[in-house]
Amino acid sequence: MHICVLGAGVIGVTSAYRLLQDGHQVTLIEGREAPGIGTSLGNGAQLSYSYVAPLADPSVWSNWAYYMFSPSSPMTLRPTLDPAQYRWLIKFLGACNADRVKRTTIELLQLAFFSRDQLKQWNDSLNLDFSYRTAGKLVMFTDPSGLDAARRQVAFQAQYGCEQQVISAERCLQLEPALAASDRKWAGGVYTPSEEAGDCAQFCQALVREMQNNPQFRFMPATRVGKARMQGGALRAVQAGAEWVEAENFVLALGPESPEFARQVGLTLPLYPLKGYSITVPLLDEAAQKAAPQVSITDISRKIVYARLGERLRVAGRVELVGMDRSIPQRAIDELKLGVRELFPASSDLSNDASLAPWSGFRPATPSGVPIVGASPVKNLYLNLGQGALGWTLACGSATLLSDQIGGRKSQIDVSPFRFGA
Repeated sequence: MHICVLGAGVIGVTSAYRLLQDGHQVTLIEGREAPGIGTSLGNGAQLSYSYVAPLADPSVWSNWAYYMFSPSSPMTLRPTLDPAQYRWLIKFLGACNADRVKRTTIELLQLAFFSRDQLKQWNDSLNLDFSYRTAGKLVMFTDPSGLDAARRQVAFQAQYGCEQQVISAERCLQLEPALAASDRKWAGGVYTPSEEAGDCAQFCQALVREMQNNPQFRFMPATRVGKARMQGGALRAVQAGAEWVEAENFVLALGPESPEFARQVGLTLPLYPLKGYSITVPLLDEAAQKAAPQVSITDISRKIVYARLGERLRVAGRVELVGMDRSIPQRAIDELKLGVRELFPASSDLSNDASLAPWSGFRPATPSGVPIVGASPVKNLYLNLGQGALGWTLACGSATLLSDQIGGRKSQIDVSPFRFGA
C-alpha cells in the first residue's frame, strides 16, 4: 500500500518509519529543507514519560488574572481576531477540572510508557546518534505547598506504574551537584531516575537517513503541501510543490499547520499552537561542562526545563497563545538566560545571543492535552497530531498506534482515548 505522510517533524518521521517497517511504500513530504527543523528543532529535549500533567488544570481558574496580566507569568494569552483561539480556549477551560485531569493523566501515562518502550526497541536495532541518554529528571520546587501537591500527584501516578520519589533539597543537590551553585531556596524535588533526554531534530534526521536506504521510501524536502484533491469522499492526491502525489492513504502530521490543510477536506481540528522558546548553551570547556547539570532539571516556579545534550545545554520555557507569531522577542531569550544564570552561573558566557541559537516553535495542542491518533471522518485520511509539548515524548508510541490501526492490528494499549472526536 502507498501511504503519503504530510509533515516531517518528529510525529511525521516516526509515522513514516513505522509504516515503512510494516512493508508499505511511504512518501514523506516536508515544506522545510530538512526533517525536524520546525517545532522539533529546539524543543526542551526531555523525554518526560512520567511527568505528563496536562496544561489544562483546575489551578488555571485561580491563576487566570496572573496569566493574563502579569509580565512574569510563564504563560501568556494575547487575544487575536482568530475565532479558533476562542473555540480552543472554551474547550480548554472545560477540561480544567479534576476528573478530566485525572483521566488525561492516566491516558497520557499509558501512551508515554508505550512510547518509551518503542523508542528503546527502535534504537536497540538502529543505534542512532542523537545524544540519547537516561539522565534521570529532577523537578525542583521552591514552594513547600507545591511540593506537597506534587507528593499527592506522585502517589496517584504510582498506581499506574510511575517510579518517582519526593526528596529533600539536600538529596536533590547530592543527585545533581551543579545545583549547589544556585542561591535559590529549594523546598525539595521529585526525582524520576528512568527519565531520558535526546536531541529531537538529530533523531529525525538520523531516522530519515536510515529510511532512505529502503527503496520503498521517498523523501520530498523543501516541498510545501498545497491543495487537496478529493473524489468520492476520499482524499486522492495532494499538491506537493509542482507535483501531485497520489496515494491510497494519507497521514496528516503537519503540526500547527494541520488545521489549515484539514479545512480543505471539510475537517475542523481542535488544535491551537502553543508557542515556546529555547536557547542551546554551548559548554565550551571543561569548567563549563562541570558546572552544567547531568540530570534533566525542571524549575517548576519559572517553568523552565534544562536538558544536557553532550557538550550543549538545552534550555526551554514559556507557553504563549499568540497565534502563529514567529518573532523571538528579546524578553523571552533574556528570561531563559536569567534562568541559566540563577541555576548554573558558571556554565557559560551568555553575552552572545547568536551563539545560543534562539528558537521559537509552535506545539500543536488539543484542549485536554490528549493527542488525536487514527482515522478521520475522511475515509483514507489518518491523523497523528495534538501532542503539544509532549511531541518528542509521545512520538514513537503514537506512530505505532497509528500503524496498528492502518494495519488492522490490535494495539498493546487502548486506542479509544486518542480517536478523533473522543
